[in-house]
Amino acid sequence: MKTDDLKQLIKNGLAAQQAGSQVAAEATADILDDATDAELRALLQRGNDTAKQWQQRIKQAIAEAGGVDEQDNEILEAHYEVSKDIRDQADTDQVRDLGIIASGQLALHYWIASFGTVAAYAQAAGLPRTAQALHQSVADAKQADEQHTALAERLLAAG
Repeated sequence: MKTDDLKQLIKNGLAAQQAGSQVAAEATADILDDATDAELRALLQRGNDTAKQWQQRIKQAIAEAGGVDEQDNEILEAHYEVSKDIRDQADTDQVRDLGIIASGQLALHYWIASFGTVAAYAQAAGLPRTAQALHQSVADAKQADEQHTALAERLLAAG
C-alpha cells in the first residue's frame, strides 16, 4: 500500500476520533446526571478526565498527520442515543447504573478498536508519536473497561 493511501486512512480515523470525542464529552455530562452509585459516578468522572487526555492526544496526532477535515461520528452518535434509551427504560437505580456500565463498556470497546487500528497504521506510516499516543489511549481504555467490569460485578453481587 502506498504511504499516502495509508496516511489518508489515518486522517480519516483521526477525524472520526475527533468527532467521537465531542460526542463522548456531551454523553458523559448527561450520563453523570443519571448515575446513582457513588463509585460509578467517580468512575465516570475519571473517564471524563481521561477523555480530555485523549482529546489532546488526538489533536497532537492530527497535527503530526498534517490536519484533517471535520466529519461526524455516526457510530458514537447512535450509541449515545441507545444509551439514553437504556437509561430512560430502567425501572430501578441499580438497573440504570448497570445499563450505564454496559453502555460505557460498548463505547470503550469502540475506542480500543479505533485507537488500536489507527495506532497500527500510524506505526506503519512512520508516525511514531501518533502510534505511541494512541497505544497509550488503548491501554487507558482497557483499564477503564476492567474497572467497569469489576464495578458491575460488585453491583450485581450487592443486588
